[in-house]
Amino acid sequence: MTLRTVAVGSGNPVKVAAAAAVIRSYFADALVAAQPVPSGVPDQPFGDEQTIAGARERARRAREMADADLGVGLEGGVVDGPEGMRTCAWCVVVHRDGREGVGGSLAMPLPAGVAAMIRAGEELGYAMDRFANARGTKHGKGAVGILTAGKIDRQAAYEVLVTYAMGPIVAAELYSRGNGTED
Repeated sequence: MTLRTVAVGSGNPVKVAAAAAVIRSYFADALVAAQPVPSGVPDQPFGDEQTIAGARERARRAREMADADLGVGLEGGVVDGPEGMRTCAWCVVVHRDGREGVGGSLAMPLPAGVAAMIRAGEELGYAMDRFANARGTKHGKGAVGILTAGKIDRQAAYEVLVTYAMGPIVAAELYSRGNGTED
């Protein structure tokens, strides 16, 4: 299979770089380009379902607008539960032929002060900027970079998501085998 063009549904350099790194590890000659599109969800998605919906919308719109072979959507969100608030992030890839892959991870607890800012209506990246006295968190190392003391940055975390989402594309024959009851 060849993959010539990939549209990433964002202008965020971290998201584009993460998608490009993974896509080019599979398809070295692929042209990976930013195609900023709206997510169709709030700037701060709440819950896995809303975050996945935003990633899916970005992937579909970017692929269609660029008439690309593959669209990639990455969306970060938060989940508020009994244990407190945690991050979530999801990637959806949509192939021209209709195949879709979804990958998620990046679930880590947020400090109570950050969670309070988000509950008050602030977006995670801006809340982290204020809380940690940082700048450009969402276009740089991300909350994950700050909260892991630089051990994992946002791009590295997003690369994992893109890799998971690529499964149905790069291992299509395994996903098309059915329910596993064949002899």
